Amino acid sequence: MKQFSTSDTLNNLPKQFFASLVKKVGKYIEAGYDVINLGQGNPDQPTPTHIVKKMQEAAADPANHKYSPFQGHRYLKQAAADFYKREYDVTIDPDKEVAILFGGKAGLVEIPQCLLNQGDTVLVPDPGYPDYLSGVALANAEMVRMPLREKNHFLPDYNELPSEEIERAKLMFLNYPNNPTGAQATKEFFQETVKLASLNEICVVHDFAYGAIGFDGEKPISFLQIDGAKEVGIEIYTLSKTYNMAGWRIGFAVGNSSVISAIELLQDHLYCSIFGGIQEAAAEALTGPQDCVRELNNLYEGRRNVLIDGLRSLGWNVTAPKGSFFAWLKVPKGLTSTEFTNILLEQAHIAVAPGIAFGELGEGYVRVGLLTSEERLEEVVKRISQLEIFKNDKKNKMG
Repeated sequence: MKQFSTSDTLNNLPKQFFASLVKKVGKYIEAGYDVINLGQGNPDQPTPTHIVKKMQEAAADPANHKYSPFQGHRYLKQAAADFYKREYDVTIDPDKEVAILFGGKAGLVEIPQCLLNQGDTVLVPDPGYPDYLSGVALANAEMVRMPLREKNHFLPDYNELPSEEIERAKLMFLNYPNNPTGAQATKEFFQETVKLASLNEICVVHDFAYGAIGFDGEKPISFLQIDGAKEVGIEIYTLSKTYNMAGWRIGFAVGNSSVISAIELLQDHLYCSIFGGIQEAAAEALTGPQDCVRELNNLYEGRRNVLIDGLRSLGWNVTAPKGSFFAWLKVPKGLTSTEFTNILLEQAHIAVAPGIAFGELGEGYVRVGLLTSEERLEEVVKRISQLEIFKNDKKNKMG
């Protein structure tokens, strides 16, 4: 059979790391090993019952068996606006400042194609969510990495970036609570970002995927809570993490009306519409009972405490994340993140993600998902304690 060559666009896409991770872990599972998979960001809890019930009811409604409006039902846009007013005291115009997305990832990949021309510059966090790079590649744009360093609490130091790169930049990606580091942003940092973006005409895209997950009593702040933020950017929110709706593929962007209009124009050409039943369920999630959100946050915080306390008991000097459902852990000295990841999988049958998969400055760390029970996390600690690498001179070996 003839093999047709792929386009330059596809050839220039970054390698999908997580696809290879799934394949590698799958081989161990197929071989009969009890693998504890902490390598992906796939919520392990079910969608709350009241949301599922709304979906079931909506699926039976013949009105939802037809095409939905191209740009989504207005009731869902209103629900998103109501959500932002309730949670963050941010006023959103549902008709001009909300775009319904086919999941948060879709919006993140689409936005460079909406705003950039070939050769335009994008500021991207390093380490950061790998799919930011996908959107940049599809737009044939140029990427400038913003270092996220532990000494700066994993916030970019804009003074570290050459002024000419900031002046050239047209787009900036940020993400707090942060994947992969678990860091939270401060009001002061967001204020600095708004000022920088305004002076240099940069559109800020804040990925707020983990907006509902903050620990130690610190609720994550929205970028749009900052004066002037709506003038310089948007925020992308997904229901995947807040409401355990990862498989439903529903999210939204809110903020600057010109950017929202551009997203909707592109999506008019890419898609037809999102099933109305999913939109009804999403509206119920955003405006219905929120006890499930608080309970989920408490669940992740409990898991974090079990894992971090357990690893510290081994002599591993690890830092507790402030948000998200990830922990960002330094690897033992003398090992790369990939080498340590392989040791955990091959010798302890624990799957984690090597930091290098998230950027050059991810080297020296691994990302661990808090996406299994406390009992299984205790088993993780037990298995790690049995590794020879931690038995000999622990304190000298651990970072």
